[in-house]
Order: sequence, then structure tokens, then C-alpha cells
Amino acid sequence: MIKTLKFQSQAVAKPYFMAALLLFVGQIVFGLAMGLQYIVGDFLFPAIPFNVARMVHTNLLIVWLLFGFMGSAYYLVPEEAETELYSPKLAWVLFWVFLVAGALTVVGYLTVPYAKLAEMTGNDLLQTMGREFLEQPLPTKVGIVIVALGFLFNITMTLLKGRKTSISLVLHIGLWGLALMFLFSFVNPHNLVRDKMYWWFVVHLWVEGVWELILGALLAFVLIKTTGVDREVIDKWLYVIIAFSLMTGILGTGHHFYFIGLPGYWHWIGSVFSALEPIPFFMMTVFAFNMVQRRRREHPNQAAVLWAVGTSVMGFLGAGLWGFIHTLSSVNYYTHGTQITAAHGHLAFYGAYVLVVITMISYAMPLMRGREANSQRAQSVEMWSFWIMTIAMGTMVLALTGAGILQVWLQRYSTSPQPFMTVQDQLHFFYWLRLWGGVGFLAGLVMYVISFFIGGEPRTAASVGGGNARAVPAQRA
Repeated sequence: MIKTLKFQSQAVAKPYFMAALLLFVGQIVFGLAMGLQYIVGDFLFPAIPFNVARMVHTNLLIVWLLFGFMGSAYYLVPEEAETELYSPKLAWVLFWVFLVAGALTVVGYLTVPYAKLAEMTGNDLLQTMGREFLEQPLPTKVGIVIVALGFLFNITMTLLKGRKTSISLVLHIGLWGLALMFLFSFVNPHNLVRDKMYWWFVVHLWVEGVWELILGALLAFVLIKTTGVDREVIDKWLYVIIAFSLMTGILGTGHHFYFIGLPGYWHWIGSVFSALEPIPFFMMTVFAFNMVQRRRREHPNQAAVLWAVGTSVMGFLGAGLWGFIHTLSSVNYYTHGTQITAAHGHLAFYGAYVLVVITMISYAMPLMRGREANSQRAQSVEMWSFWIMTIAMGTMVLALTGAGILQVWLQRYSTSPQPFMTVQDQLHFFYWLRLWGGVGFLAGLVMYVISFFIGGEPRTAASVGGGNARAVPAQRA
């Protein structure tokens, strides 16, 4: 069945999605290199030392997710606003600027010593480099701001000239918040306490603040399209989830202030509100299952439905449950910076943000290729890729959790704590397990990419229980 886009400018999302997947594969490849370096310390040394592989791994994570968010917005906003994108040409220009800037930055990491790179890119004029996740040279940071402003101008103008919906407004607030919080990356005071505070304003208020608004909006959009549930019902859920996310996420920043020199009352504020952070993710899980159960049609793109439900479940487990495990100050005192932190980080990013971007790609990409859904065979491969990636990520997270527990016991909690490297030598079993989990994850990701190249007749929609799909009122869909 031939299916055309409602608005032709939505097609500009396609290169963003393709770049996101390509960079995602690169991120996992460098992650595997790091995993092997945990076991074979001189692997790829001196060509790609661990600190460089880690920079590339984490920076690619951020960049490909930003490509995914931007592509999702370019697809979602015109449809929600019921109007063409303000400037598709601007979106294309920004795409190439962002892609080239990101590629040159990675090449710089790989070919130039970091200190020399800082010297070459003007870090002495404005010192912004050297902080985890924010290692980008000054020109790259400036480029990110320019791309973000151009992108937000494009999206805002589209929204202003069209229909305003709860989903597009929540997404809009999240995207503006993402850009504004990034400005703190330019602030690098000499006072170490203030430095860490501003750093967390970027990192925490991204992933446990404004990104959650983006997550909620994208998930709500896909569920409306694939279930046919009334928009009013989904809007109510979205408002409640976002309110809880902001309340717990903003004050929950305090769990990063425990031991960096700030007043002791942050132990209470951080512990209490961080302990509440699983609530919006649990609500998101209930929301997704509730919408699927109340669906008014059986959408032909069942792979997108699976990714959507998987987002809510894995987001709750990673960002909610695994975050709660070590968020109380009395526990975090022992676990901070151990492999438990890595376990939480991997599962939270995968569950909350990786999966929601893949959900949008799975829903939108077939439509941009002229069909409502991929063939049954392609969707079967895609669903297998979901389970392989999810099981592989679970293997990695359980391995890292086991390594973290043993690390805390041997290095920090016992009456005779052992040196760091002595403990690391005793964690190789878990590191091998983590590595094989990473190999499985890459295999699942490759399967996902391959699924888009599998032909066959597209699936057709059917109503729940058989027959023709019940139509969804146009003003609500």
C-alpha cells in the first residue's frame, strides 16, 4: 500500500535518522574497544588509548541522540502543527554543518593529543575543555550552539504558524531547555565546587530534566498514531508525567552535590527527590501499557509499538530502578564512581533515550519511504533486533552491577580495603561478560539497520479482533 507523508517537508528527517544510526554503530564499536581495554590494557595502544576511546564513545552517544531528537522534531512538528516546516533548506544546511563539525571533532580526538587539540582550538581564550561529556573543542561548542539556534528557530516558526498541541509544546519546551542548559558548558570557573555544579547543570538537567520532556512527547506521539487512543486521554497522562519529571529531576540534581563541597542539606534534598525520580518512569510504563490495551486499531507497524512499550519498561528499569539502587547519600558514599554507576548509566540511556529515538525512526522511516509499515519479514527481523539488543544490554548491566558490588566490597567497604588495580584484576570475569554482551548488542543493532533493506509486501492494518481498522477522528489523531 502506497502511503505518502502528510507534509513533504517531513522528509528532511530522513538524513538525520540515517546519520543517527551510522553514529550509533560507531559509538558501539568504540565501546567494544573500551571493553576490551578493560581486560587487555594495551589493546590499540598507543594509537587509541583508553581516554581517547572513551571520549569518542561518549561524544558519539550525545551527538547521535541529538541527531535523533532533531530528526524526530522535524517529522513530528509539521504533522502536529498541520503545516509545512518553516524552512526545509535551513534544516538541510544545519544537517551538514552538524555532521561535518562532529566528524572533524572525532578526527581531532583520534589524531591529535588532547592537550595539543586544546591549544590549537583556542582553549586558552575561553577554557571549556577537559570535562567529561563536554570535551568538545571551543569551535565545536560554538558550532553546536549555532546549529541549535537555527534548529530551534525553524521549529519555533513552524509551531507559531500552525496548530498548537500539548505534544508539540512539551517537545518545544524540552528542546529549548536542552539548548539553554548547554550554555553552562561555556562556564568553567576555577573554583572546583562551582565548576562541578555548572557541569551537572548540563549533564543532569539534560538527562534527568529536559530530555524527559522530549522523551514524553515523542512517546505520546507514536502511541497516538499507533493505537488510535483519543488525544485528550494521552494529553492528561503526558501532563502528569512531565510535572513529576520536572519536580523530581530538578531537585534531584542534589544527589550530585553530596560530596563536592556544598552544604549538608543537599544530602536530604538529593536523597528524597532522587528517590522519587522512578515515579514518572513507572507512570510512563503504566501509560504505555494502558494505551496499547485501549487501542482502537491494530496498527500495521507492530515493530514501532514494541519499541514504544520497550522504551517505557526499560526506561523505568534503567533510569528508575537502577538509579534508585544507589541514589541515597548513605549508599552513594560507597558506590559513587564504581561500576554500579556505569550499570545505571548504560541501562538508563538505552531505556529512556536510545529506545525512544529508535521508536521514532521505526515509525517514521517507512512513511518517508512511501509505506505505512515495513513488510512482515522486515518487522520480524526488527523485533528480533529489539530482543537481542535488550537481552545483550541486560547482560552488560548485570555484569557491571556484579562488578560494582564486588568493587565496593573489596575496595571501599571492607575492613582491609584493597588497592584499585588489585580489585580491577579480580573483576575480569564480569568484564568478559560485559564484552560479550556488547558484541551481542552490536549484532542486534546491525540486524536493526539490515531490516530497512528487507523487501516484501507491507503489512496492512486490521481492527482489534479482525476486520477493517476503525477510523480515528482526524481532529484527535
